[in-house]
Amino acid sequence: MTGEGNAPPAPAPVRSAVRGHPGVIALLILLALFAAAGLFAPLIAPQNPYDLASLDILDSELPPVWLVGGSWTYPLGTDAQGRDLLSAVLYGLRISMLVGILAVVIQAAIGIPLGMLAGYLGGRADTIVTRFADIQLSLSTLMLAIVALALFRTWLGAESLGANAVPILVVVIGLAEWPFFARTARAGVLSEKAKDYVRAARALGATDGEIVRRHILPNILSPLIIVAAIGIANAIMAEAALSFLGLGMPPTRPSLGTLIRSGYDLIFAGAWWVTLIPGAVLVALLLTVNLLGDSLRDALDPRLKSRGGSVTA
Repeated sequence: MTGEGNAPPAPAPVRSAVRGHPGVIALLILLALFAAAGLFAPLIAPQNPYDLASLDILDSELPPVWLVGGSWTYPLGTDAQGRDLLSAVLYGLRISMLVGILAVVIQAAIGIPLGMLAGYLGGRADTIVTRFADIQLSLSTLMLAIVALALFRTWLGAESLGANAVPILVVVIGLAEWPFFARTARAGVLSEKAKDYVRAARALGATDGEIVRRHILPNILSPLIIVAAIGIANAIMAEAALSFLGLGMPPTRPSLGTLIRSGYDLIFAGAWWVTLIPGAVLVALLLTVNLLGDSLRDALDPRLKSRGGSVTA
């Protein structure tokens, strides 16, 4: 057998697949705008919402500029602390996306190796990983996170928990949802390891590590990319829910969930914008990420291509 004949099939061309689907490109651009707004929040925000000395209680609950009493000084109005809502949303977007992305990195770092190990070795390793994943999936991610954060609050205290809220949320959410990556990676390895190119690589003397790393992993990246996109949306939603319940970011470091919670009691007092505007931004962000995951699935799945499937956008 020649080296060329033994070469593994090329992985799904992610770049060319994306270029062929305008819906994916549009969603990527929109997501990039969200990311840029959060990343450059200190440069574009009119006010630093973390600087309590710059807040004026006399400016509290001012309406957005398009309502009577609004001002261009605070285009989206202010909250109960007199904090510029536009600045708070930009900083909150930064935290929410940071938690979502880093949590998915942890999920992938744990789930992909475990799933590939289970799928490639089989036997007892497969049984152990699969059982742990099934047990964790049977429990609600939000419930696990609430219990973990309550324990952290007991051990560290509320002040220490607030100071380290971002890394703690990243770890808690990341550890709660690794089974999605593990099950996807396991299914991909089980499908790929029976193919001829794996047998050829083994016959040529490739080690198990080389086969998994150089041949199997590139061929299962497409579904893992889709899981990552959906996982970011789930992690952002989990952070928002935990912050809304008072177990996530402290009020002095606003995330989108914290902003929604802080304005919840003001809805019936007429200051609806304190909750509605951050809520609308959160919904738009989640829709963008979820639609991007669906569109990537349609673009990268060869079975959908063969049936003439179109991008969901």
